[in-house]
Amino acid sequence: MKSTGNLTRWDWDITEYGAIADGEVLCTEAINRAIEACAEAGGGRVVIPPGTYLTGPIHLRSHVELHLCKGSIILFTTDYDEYPLVITNYEGLETIRCISPIWGEELQNVSITGDGIIDGQGEAWRPVKRFKMTDEQWNELLARGGVVDEHNLWWPTEQALAGQKLVHELQNSGKPLRVEDYEPARHYLRPNMVKLTRCRNVVIDGPTFRNSAAWEVHLLFCENVVIRNSKFLNPWYSSNGDGLDIDSCRNVRIEHSHFDCGDDAICIKSGKNEEGRRRGFPCENIIVDNCTVDHGHGGVTIGSEMSGGVRNVRVTNCIFRGTDIGLRFKTTRGRGGVVENVEISNVAMHNIKHEAISINMYYWVTTPVPEPRSERTPQFRQFTFRNITCDGAERALEIRGLPEMPVENMLFENMRIQARSGMLISDATDITLSRIRLTIDNFPSVQAHNVENLCMNDVKGVGPTEPLDGKLVGDL
Repeated sequence: MKSTGNLTRWDWDITEYGAIADGEVLCTEAINRAIEACAEAGGGRVVIPPGTYLTGPIHLRSHVELHLCKGSIILFTTDYDEYPLVITNYEGLETIRCISPIWGEELQNVSITGDGIIDGQGEAWRPVKRFKMTDEQWNELLARGGVVDEHNLWWPTEQALAGQKLVHELQNSGKPLRVEDYEPARHYLRPNMVKLTRCRNVVIDGPTFRNSAAWEVHLLFCENVVIRNSKFLNPWYSSNGDGLDIDSCRNVRIEHSHFDCGDDAICIKSGKNEEGRRRGFPCENIIVDNCTVDHGHGGVTIGSEMSGGVRNVRVTNCIFRGTDIGLRFKTTRGRGGVVENVEISNVAMHNIKHEAISINMYYWVTTPVPEPRSERTPQFRQFTFRNITCDGAERALEIRGLPEMPVENMLFENMRIQARSGMLISDATDITLSRIRLTIDNFPSVQAHNVENLCMNDVKGVGPTEPLDGKLVGDL
């Protein structure tokens, strides 16, 4: 324990507890002993000095700041046996997975700070799809060993491939969750790298999170959260390589951070289907400000696990480059839940692969099966989009509501979008398009089907040729 010169603050240096910065000696016990000593003394800062520290799971404690100095790397071991199986929550459902490399539950005043790096060595865990690799990359992957299944999916170990089949059987068996049943599937049960559950007053300020086995940072049932000045990096091909998942949390501010991910970059969730509705814990009062996203399935995403509801979300002053979709809102029948009071403003997008804005209630649906309105029916309502630009997308806007539950009360104002196709709106009501400029290759600029109260004010579409009939709006 070292005084920092401030009599009210103390630092616990992990090297004083036996940690060695060579990237080879396992430092799990040393790091956790330093955290425990800090917590028992009433709190303070546990310091990771410059160097590379190989470790297993790190257990955070209340009133402890885990501080990574510039030049420091926390490198999580690829020894699967270091990660015991636990009952946890993933993709909105209670399940069993390996314990997260950094975890904490029921904590107060907990922080991860500094300019260092937290590396999950996710390549030891993740399967890889062949179509996402060049021939050279694929051959390099095969040279590492592993096994390829009948779907041309590479698995790092035989046990991981076998684990997938076992877990699928167990999940469909109706049996209660028992850790011992899942033990043979340990290699398959990839952990989220940072998992904080039911914590209050959480700060993440500065670190780089990279190369996780699954999601990088997952906050569940947390309140009063600030995430700033941080980086979330995963290979673009990484399966389930989300950057930041905010799950049934309240009062969250995400600012001045950068994302380059293999799945959704900033994702807002609240549980899945009946379990999520029963949980009844909405994600609410979320601010995303001054963030950049270079790759990802979505820049800012809500859903598809949104059964507990999402409300009061504000996204402003963000830049997305090269994401699959820019602003992404997704759900499907069976989820239930309400997503409402979403405000998006001052967002610039570049080279978006699919839709600049997607509001889709048919997520992962190939053959829709109609059903009457019930608690299983999701709702999207009261969204506002202002001051949006996009230089390059496949489609400017897609809204796909349900016949039994149209998307409702959406305002799109002061938008300039360049895309191959314009706006497609179906099963919606009270949609306003105001001061819209579309530069598109394929007319019409706006297609509408089963839309009530579509108001268009100063909407213009231009392209290489004008439509022959001169119409701006077409019907699907």
